[in-house]
Amino acid sequence: MLNVPSQAFPAPGSQQRVASGGRSKVPLKQGRSLMDWIRLTKSGKDLTGLKGRLVEVTEEELRKHNRKDDCWICIRGLVYNVSPYMEYHPGGEEELMRAAGSDGTDLFDQVHRWVNYESMLKECLVGRMAVKPAVAKDCHEEKRILNGMLPKSPVSDPVPTEDPISPSYDWFQTASLVTIVIYTKQKDISLDSIIVDYQDGSLRAETIIKDYAYLLHMGLCHEVQEEFSVRAVENVGKIEITLKKRQSTSWKCLGQPLEKHNSFTPKKDSDLRYRKCQLVSKEDVTHDTKLFCFMLPASSHLQVPIGQHVYLKLTVKGAEIVKPYTPVSDFLFSEFKEPVLPNKKWIYFLIKIYPNGLFTPELDRLQIGDFVSLSSPEGSFKISKLQELEELFLLAAGTGFTPMVKVLNYALTYVPRLRKVKLMFFNKTEEDIIWRSQLEKLAFKDKRFDVEFILSAPTSEWNGKQGHISPALLSEFLKRGQEESSVFLCICGPTPFTEQGIRMLHDLHISRDEIHGFTA
Repeated sequence: MLNVPSQAFPAPGSQQRVASGGRSKVPLKQGRSLMDWIRLTKSGKDLTGLKGRLVEVTEEELRKHNRKDDCWICIRGLVYNVSPYMEYHPGGEEELMRAAGSDGTDLFDQVHRWVNYESMLKECLVGRMAVKPAVAKDCHEEKRILNGMLPKSPVSDPVPTEDPISPSYDWFQTASLVTIVIYTKQKDISLDSIIVDYQDGSLRAETIIKDYAYLLHMGLCHEVQEEFSVRAVENVGKIEITLKKRQSTSWKCLGQPLEKHNSFTPKKDSDLRYRKCQLVSKEDVTHDTKLFCFMLPASSHLQVPIGQHVYLKLTVKGAEIVKPYTPVSDFLFSEFKEPVLPNKKWIYFLIKIYPNGLFTPELDRLQIGDFVSLSSPEGSFKISKLQELEELFLLAAGTGFTPMVKVLNYALTYVPRLRKVKLMFFNKTEEDIIWRSQLEKLAFKDKRFDVEFILSAPTSEWNGKQGHISPALLSEFLKRGQEESSVFLCICGPTPFTEQGIRMLHDLHISRDEIHGFTA
């Protein structure tokens, strides 16, 4: 259960106060780090209180275990005694207690669905939920507590409005190729709308349409080569996946449908999948930040949409550790180097290495050719928010700059009405500033772009502004070129920075619709 920001969770009054996309860590006691938890799970201590027995748990029994010192939670039909984990949870005890004695699956999925909880909590496993016989529902059924929260009354799904029409697919073949055509029935579909993975004879193609996911999942009837091509015909909303046959055999069918094949469901309900990516380069950017380049497997197609992030997963001391990162381009602006066709198989990350951390030192120890697991993209940012923009304000602290890289590049290249982009970049010292020379070069080259560096611990030679985020700095920074300009503001950094910044922006009468908080 690791700390990753979420738009919808937790509640405003909780121990983990959220401000437009940030989720706070709660300070842990000494000796209660993730590594300490891993050591405890390997110590042989009975963490369930059942002396190694697995039991079948009824709903009635589950509800009895709803105290801090006796807290059971159900996740996807498995029941865990999380009392021993309370003091190790980065989100604090209060968040775990929200699901105490109940089915916490939905609550877990809002924040942690990418986490391998089976690995993290395997020594806390109590058993499985007892299967409850199906009974006819009474139309006057009383309210039930779901995931520790009382649903709104009446409990009913809202009538969907303007949901996209379900896509369809077809296929055809030549002597050497098989082409699968997905008809999305939506215009302006791009290559970052589809994720394709081919492994062990099965093809999985997930197309993202608004907030829905259309899935093709088949065991192909014949073998194909690992490499394939994907093409998007944007004006008609068609996607073509072209596979190369290993043998020139006429296929009588495409294959056998696998789990959830030909389904069209809300994206939030789709599985978060990983694929192995190979480290191809690593270079210093600042004294503690490096640019990592990973290569996708030949059997995968994945492009991360602007403003979205992925999760990197490594096994550390026998436990799977997951952290979110926003991909960047290999250079701030493509015009700064020789034009080349972008290699869509490469994904870049600017990552700060924390010497006493658990994840980043392990990542830094990877050698060229080693592998890391990389998830499908996630995030709520919509590029359409930038289309009619006239002025764009970016607030970043440290590696919170990373989500701004592609947003900045896109805005200056593709937003026709854009008049101004301003970046206020907070760091501790001058040597902490990521890509400073590139930012200054861009400001000189494109008069629409301004950058201002704010340092909290500068040397005596620093002539720029210093301090921390404040209403005074923001008030000056947010001056519009024209009073009625269409504006948008992005903010990202450590959680306290983001939370304080958003509160200050609201006090300065910047509306929620004009602000987006990123996951770094």
